Amino acid sequence: MGPRGGPLALRRCTISHMRFLLLLAAVAAYAGPCTSTKDCTEWVTLGGGPSRSMIYRTYPLEKKNPAISRALIMVHGVGRDADNYFRSATAAAFLADALEDTIVIAPRFSSNAGGGCRDTLQPGEVSWSCTGDSWKSGGVAANNDRLTSFDFVDEILRKLARKEVFPNLRAIVVAGHSAGGQFADRYAMANKVHDTLPVPVSYAVANPSSYAWPDSSRPAEDVVAKCPLYDRWPYGFLNRTGYAGPIPDDQLRKQLASRPVSYLLGELDTLPIGGFDQSCPAMAQGATRRARGEAFAEHMKKTYDAHHAVKLVPYCGHNGRCMFTSEQALPVLFPSLKSHETTALK
Repeated sequence: MGPRGGPLALRRCTISHMRFLLLLAAVAAYAGPCTSTKDCTEWVTLGGGPSRSMIYRTYPLEKKNPAISRALIMVHGVGRDADNYFRSATAAAFLADALEDTIVIAPRFSSNAGGGCRDTLQPGEVSWSCTGDSWKSGGVAANNDRLTSFDFVDEILRKLARKEVFPNLRAIVVAGHSAGGQFADRYAMANKVHDTLPVPVSYAVANPSSYAWPDSSRPAEDVVAKCPLYDRWPYGFLNRTGYAGPIPDDQLRKQLASRPVSYLLGELDTLPIGGFDQSCPAMAQGATRRARGEAFAEHMKKTYDAHHAVKLVPYCGHNGRCMFTSEQALPVLFPSLKSHETTALK
């Protein structure tokens, strides 16, 4: 035996150190989901750069991950509090036992465009519009007229669809609550990447204050009579700008009717709270968020033969955490993969 501290002890120490390093590498390779809003951010480059926007995510977008079979993109409300919506989405994933095989992403539509939108932006960060045809409806960025808010999610979808990074991804869900629900509704209707991806995409629209109606009819005809601008974008199809501007009306109608959309409506979302839109064009769609959602879904079914799902969530008002962690929402946000297997293999 060699003396204490001699070559043999050094060799054993070196081997142990190497084993420890290999163990660390193995743990890093199979690290669990990141759930801390402090550590779980990543930048997404837009328009070829240098423009960029931030996301919260449970797994990196640029690191190969064969364990991922589902993706959930959760869009925040008018407060642009993507961190809170990331927490709600990860809580939902935990309840669905989906944290290990689902990448949860919460994009942040930051803005310092004025009014109530005065976020502090990082170098190159896009400032999204907060008024008119805003980030909620695919509007043009306040500091870059080459980008719209829908381009941001388009880019996320393209990244998720890369087989070299997520080879076993089988389903993507784009969801949003309140203002995020407005985004999800209009994005489902307008986005140009839905039919180009090798992974099926579905949409979960929760408690928005308004919808983009595909024709001039409205539930509240008495309001329409007093509201000459009721059918203008983003409430209707007239005078569209931004991402949806160049797309023909008939194509938008066809896309919305054919795409898999679920409307999640709070049973108690019947009060004018939480930034409820009481404008004339919004009131023409109904007196409450719940009434507007029910009327819109029924109109899409009767007029356009849309096979959209309507889920009424008991005991929930205008609260994203309540909505997305409910038993009604979990199967929508984390769909069964069996129904997607045939599509994914094509």
